[in-house]
Amino acid sequence: MTAELIETTWTVEGIRAGAEPVLRRLADGARDRELTRAYAHREVRALAEQRITLIGIARADGGAGGTVRDVADLVIEIARADSNVAQALRSSFLTANQVATRPGLPHRAVTLARLRAGDLFAGTANERSGGAGGSVHTTLRRDGEGYVVDGEKYYSTGGLYASWFTGTATGEDGRVYGFTVPVDRDGVQRLDDFDAIGQRLTASGTTRLTGVRVTGDEVVARDGGPADNPWLGSFAQLYLAAVEAGIAASALDDALWFARERARPIKHSTAATSVEDPYVRHTVGEIAARAHAARAVVLLAAEALTGVREHSGDRARAAAAAAAVTVAQTGVIAVESALRAAELLFDVGGGSATNRDLAFDRHWRNARTVANHNPRQWKAAVAGAFHLTGEEPPTTGLF
Repeated sequence: MTAELIETTWTVEGIRAGAEPVLRRLADGARDRELTRAYAHREVRALAEQRITLIGIARADGGAGGTVRDVADLVIEIARADSNVAQALRSSFLTANQVATRPGLPHRAVTLARLRAGDLFAGTANERSGGAGGSVHTTLRRDGEGYVVDGEKYYSTGGLYASWFTGTATGEDGRVYGFTVPVDRDGVQRLDDFDAIGQRLTASGTTRLTGVRVTGDEVVARDGGPADNPWLGSFAQLYLAAVEAGIAASALDDALWFARERARPIKHSTAATSVEDPYVRHTVGEIAARAHAARAVVLLAAEALTGVREHSGDRARAAAAAAAVTVAQTGVIAVESALRAAELLFDVGGGSATNRDLAFDRHWRNARTVANHNPRQWKAAVAGAFHLTGEEPPTTGLF
């Protein structure tokens, strides 16, 4: 009897249920991976097999359905388990968001098929060329019926986990093109050379491209034309805020565990146990409040982004500008909440809370590193200008 190919129907609820045990394993191993510089290949593959990136893509398109809020909620939980993994998956979720929001996306059907297959993506336009910000020194030249790409890209977030790499290159006509190639293509070299104080295991190192052959259907000219919504970077910024919210939640998890299982009351405390100490209770309560605030603003901003899709033309532009400001404000609160929660964790215990084997410092280092992607002072200033004068936010990836 011939077996028939059964098309799997994915749902938000089913994906979340399948991801839950994977996230538990991910959280259980986060400290040890931090201490030994080990990557979570098995867990990341397991999450990909649950088709986590199909959340937010309409079921009519072969996705799992759901909203931007559903995506943000999942990202917070991944970051709560291990913020390195959440960051490493960012390019994959950004790719999925493009499919969900851009019906005219070049090669949309091909990209959707890859997402449905559980493929993961990495990509960056960043270079360490010493040139002006945003300049592209990677080259794309015609060679026969295809092209050849040469150059180096840095901050290739998720590169060691990915099946596909997307980058930018300057063509012989001076225009900037995008290209997507499989990571095992000849000439593609992924380096584990990311060296930051935090988020060390995000696989965000260099991708070296040496004589990489690219076919015509793997190249897309970058469209610089006007759009109803020029703030396409808002989801990327919301994603960073969701990672910060997850870090705050993870700090709370460690604070609860340490207070219950390891901490002892300070010598002059009248409490018999740490969980009875009023100052420990106050500290844990404040950490919980910070984690709650970060999560709340992320989910609120996610709803604002969902609302943009209901409009077109001038109304879409106005809604998108307001949503971009909401996301910017969210970034400010999420960053400050995560940094504060991570610092307060050390007030739950005494000197033993600083033991390196606990790796509690990773929360602050990770929050600080994510925060440095796009300075929150700019976000706050842009939000202030919008509220005071109606000035639109910049149409860059920072907003």
